[in-house]
Amino acid sequence: MRHVFRLPDVGEGTTEAEIVKWHVAPGTVVREDDPLVDVATDKAVVEIPSPVSGTVVTLGAAPGDSLPVGAELAVIESGVAADAPAGSSDSAALFDVAQPASTQALQSVPPVVAVPVAATEPAHGAGRVFASPSVRRHARELGIDIGTIAGSGPGGRIVHADLTTPGKAIAAPAADTGEIETVRILGVRRKIAQHLEESARRIPHFAYVEEIDMTELESLRRHLNERHPDRPRLTLLPFLIRAMTRALVSHRDLNARFDDEAGTLVRYRAVHVGIATQTPNGLMVPVLRDAGQLDLWACAAGIASLAAAAREGRATRDMLSGSTITVTSLGALGGIATTPLINHPETAIIGVNRLEPRPVVRDGAIVVRTMMNLSSSFDHRIVDGWHAAEFIGAIRSQLEHPATLYID
Repeated sequence: MRHVFRLPDVGEGTTEAEIVKWHVAPGTVVREDDPLVDVATDKAVVEIPSPVSGTVVTLGAAPGDSLPVGAELAVIESGVAADAPAGSSDSAALFDVAQPASTQALQSVPPVVAVPVAATEPAHGAGRVFASPSVRRHARELGIDIGTIAGSGPGGRIVHADLTTPGKAIAAPAADTGEIETVRILGVRRKIAQHLEESARRIPHFAYVEEIDMTELESLRRHLNERHPDRPRLTLLPFLIRAMTRALVSHRDLNARFDDEAGTLVRYRAVHVGIATQTPNGLMVPVLRDAGQLDLWACAAGIASLAAAAREGRATRDMLSGSTITVTSLGALGGIATTPLINHPETAIIGVNRLEPRPVVRDGAIVVRTMMNLSSSFDHRIVDGWHAAEFIGAIRSQLEHPATLYID
């Protein structure tokens, strides 16, 4: 029995996914629920298991290719009809089943063997041509009829190397001296690149940097951690988020999303803070929901839990969606100032820089204080410089006088 397994919807709203890594190849014997392929959406990498037991016949795409939901992902040949699911509507949407007329006919079918097609044998007229958009474009540029090419990739897929023909030689790359390495950007890293490109292209950013005296707050933070060693460790972020949520009450355009195509601004009363988190797969932004309702320790615990889930690959699509404003921090590597890119379609992002002792003037005398620059970016279509300065000023006032964080 041959199963055509189709790319499932791996998350709400997903229309396509990128192939990151195959765990199998044509000829591989798999069992039901064995890892089949890793795919990347705009939020995370998802491992898709095999729906049936059997032998992999063909793969529908190569790493780096994007497929729409419902596209052919793989063809698997199973030995017994019992391997097929019970025929629910869900499973019917995921794969097609072509069943032989009889058991005797099934037994007469020889085992599937991957046989390379000779380079002189044209694939033209043999059926569907499997090739990525970039390979098709490359063929057009070279004036090659892609239907006459025999593919050497998985399942007969045509790859760039197959486009070299007798009369149409492709220029060989420069000799590798050991100083050049070409790395294809795949998976979450490519999704991050596309998202940031969209942000930079659509949003007219302007940056605002303010210096904040963190001496008193740092003293309070250390005191609370020493007094409550059994509670979640407090970093700067819970204090910053508390100051932000209070300041956003009178700056609602900053706790919002701008739909530039519809020309509408959606403001939110609840503050859902995106926490930019560095992971082995690149930058992810898990969301701390209803941050304004959390006390310092609940906020600290929520941030730590979200960051761990993102770094360990456990973050769900729901955990990575729905932020209304984002905070980013490079921790001890925070530098003097940054110009963070807004998490599109939000209207603002707050960036934390490094805390360090600096000489400053207080009451006419030079003293050493713990200082930090707060770097922020705003969507200039929605936020004017005056309002951005007011917002950051409100945050600064609370952080420099931490008792006001608890005075309504």
